[in-house]
Amino acid sequence: MSATHLHDELSVRALIERYADSVNRRDARDWAALWTEDGVWELFGGEIAGREAVVAAWRAAMEGIPFVFHVPHSAVIEVDGDRATGRWTVSEQLVDAQGQPAVLLALYHDEYRREAGAWKIARRRLQPLYQGPADLSGPRPPA
Repeated sequence: MSATHLHDELSVRALIERYADSVNRRDARDWAALWTEDGVWELFGGEIAGREAVVAAWRAAMEGIPFVFHVPHSAVIEVDGDRATGRWTVSEQLVDAQGQPAVLLALYHDEYRREAGAWKIARRRLQPLYQGPADLSGPRPPA
């Protein structure tokens, strides 16, 4: 692996670490800066296109979640020039809109693009593996 390739992979990892940091601090400005202008966020059967729409959807979602702690775990990252893909395992501990503790365990399937020397999220698709009570007693979504 070349030094350039390693640098790019570490830069993508830092991008996702900034993503988690922004979620945990509930900082919409910092979170928005991580997306390309034409970024797409796919979650729960829907697709949101364009940074403005993505950020508006995130703000609305965060209003219904009084507490969230988002943690990226392991990743597989493939870099190809100014584009890259990634697959991350993530977990979220949260308090839902009804005040109940809940957990989300999921995969994120990502596409990244380098713009003006910085890696950005071009597409992010959430694949829930489990979403429900914190004691993991809820049903698992279909694969």
